Amino acid sequence: MVSGIHHVTAVTRKVQANVDFYAGFLGMRLVKQTAGYEDATQLHLFYGDAAGTPGSLLTFLAWEDGAPGRAGYGQISEISLAIDPASIGYWLTRAMSFGLRSEGPADEFGEPVLRLKDPDNIILKLAGAKDLASPAAWDGASIPVEHVVQRVRGATMLTEKPAESRSFLETHFGYRFQANRGTIDRLVSQSGDVIDVRDARGFWSGAPGTGTVDHVAFRAADEKTLLSVRKALEATDGSPTNMHDRKYFRSLYAREPGGTLVELATDKPGMTVDEEHASLGTKLFAPPETITNLDDLKVILPQFSMPGQPRINYRELPFVHRFYTPPNPDGSVFVLLHGSGGNETTLMPLLNKVAPRATLMGVRGRATEEGFPRWYKRITPFSFDQNDIKTEAEAFAAFIEGAVKSYGLDPKKVVYVGYSNGANLLNSLLYLHPNLVHKAVLLRSMPVLSDYPHADLKGTDLLVISGKTDAYGKYASDLEEKLKSSGATVDSDVIPGGHDLGDADVPIIQKWLLQRMGDDPQPLEQQAVKPARETSGQP
Repeated sequence: MVSGIHHVTAVTRKVQANVDFYAGFLGMRLVKQTAGYEDATQLHLFYGDAAGTPGSLLTFLAWEDGAPGRAGYGQISEISLAIDPASIGYWLTRAMSFGLRSEGPADEFGEPVLRLKDPDNIILKLAGAKDLASPAAWDGASIPVEHVVQRVRGATMLTEKPAESRSFLETHFGYRFQANRGTIDRLVSQSGDVIDVRDARGFWSGAPGTGTVDHVAFRAADEKTLLSVRKALEATDGSPTNMHDRKYFRSLYAREPGGTLVELATDKPGMTVDEEHASLGTKLFAPPETITNLDDLKVILPQFSMPGQPRINYRELPFVHRFYTPPNPDGSVFVLLHGSGGNETTLMPLLNKVAPRATLMGVRGRATEEGFPRWYKRITPFSFDQNDIKTEAEAFAAFIEGAVKSYGLDPKKVVYVGYSNGANLLNSLLYLHPNLVHKAVLLRSMPVLSDYPHADLKGTDLLVISGKTDAYGKYASDLEEKLKSSGATVDSDVIPGGHDLGDADVPIIQKWLLQRMGDDPQPLEQQAVKPARETSGQP
C-alpha cells in the first residue's frame, strides 16, 4: 500500500546555517548524516522526529557555495510542517526572537499557517493540523513538547499540466481530491498529509541548484508495493523509472507529467539500521559502494556544529574557502590551492595524510575553463593571460590579509600548498606580493609569468616536487633556479610518476616539514592516497 509522504529532499548552500535553522530554530532531530548516494563528496542530512519516522523526514543535500537554483514549474515550491493549531502563537513569537521574518498566520484550506523562509530561501510553512501527531515527538531540543514540529504536513507541486499531475498522484500514489482554492487542488493521502497541485501555466520553469527542492518521496509499505507501482508506471509508457537501495529504504524514482521528480520509498529498514535510537545522527556513514575512503570523506565533507556548540564563523571574503579542523589540532595551518578542475576540498585528503593534526583551509580559484575552477585564464597549454594572473594574485593577497584578520592566523606559521595551476599562482605571488608567503610546497609547478619583477625572497622556504614523466616537469628546474637566485631556500625532489598526485608525495612533504618546522608529523598511513582526480591538472 502507498500512503502519504515519506520525506522531502532539498539542496542547501551552507550546511551550518541549515543545521542552525532546522535543528536549532525548528528543533527537529538530526537523525542521519551520510555521504551522498549519487555523489559521495556531497553531505546528506536527515531531520525528523525522535525516531526518524517515515513521514517526519526533511533531508538536505549539501552543495557548499553551489550555484543557486530557481523555483518554477516542474518542482516542489513549498514545504509544510505540521504543528498543533494552538502552537501558532508560540512559533510567531519564536520567529521574532530569532530575528526571522514570517507571514501570517493566514487561513489555508481551513488551517492556520505561518510562512517562513529558511536560510536558502525555501518557503516553509508551519500548519496547524490537529490530526497529524508524531508517534515519537522529539523533546531533545529547547522547544516545549506540546509545540514541537510533528511531521511533514505536505508540499506544493508547481505544474503546467495540473490535470495530468493530479491524475498521476491519484492513480499511483494513493492521493484523493479534497478541495480546490483557485489555482490549487489539494490532494490528501490516507496518512493525512497533503499535496497541493498548483496550476503554474505562465510561470517560469524551475532550475536545479541550491535553495530548491529536489524531490518529494512517498511511502511504500514494503518492497512488494514498490515493485507493483513500478510495474504500473512502466505500463503507462510514461517517465522512465529506476530503483535504488538507499540502505535506510528501497526506492523508486520517476517524473510526474509536469516534470517534478518523485520517489517511492519503503518504510523499512529505517534510520536505526546502523545507529541506536539514542545516538541517531551522531556519526557519518558512507554508501557501501562508494570508492572514497570514509576517513577521506570526513575531511572532504563540510563540517558543522550542532546548535550551541563552538563553530567556525565564516567571513565573506573574495574567495570561496573551507576549513577542515581535525579532532586534536596542533595549531599548524595549511592553505591549499587546487589544480585545474579541482576545488577547495581536492587537496584535503592528501594533506591530512601528510599532517593529520593540521587545520586545513582549502580555497577555490575564481577563474573558470569549460565550467571548472582555475586560478587564472589560460591562452594555450603553455601560455597564460598575464593580466589575469596579476589580478587574481592581487585578489588572493587581499583574501589572505582578510583571512589573517578574520581567523587569527599567524602569517609566518602558515604553510601554503599548491598543485599545478594553484602552485603556479603561488610561485607568481612570491614575486608579485613578496613577504606574503613564507613557506610553500609547489607540486608540479612551472614559471608562468612572462616578466618576473625583482623580489627578495630571503627567509622563504620552498619545496618543489616535480614528476619524472610529467610533460610540464622539464620547466621545474627553471623555476627552482629563479627562486634560488631571488634568495629563497629551495628543496626539490622528483617522483617516478607524472602530473598526478599520490603516495610518493606524502613522505617527501613530511620530511621537509620536519626539517623546516621542527615538528614531527605523525607517521604516514599505509593505505593509498587517492585524492579526487582533477579534470585536466594543467597549469
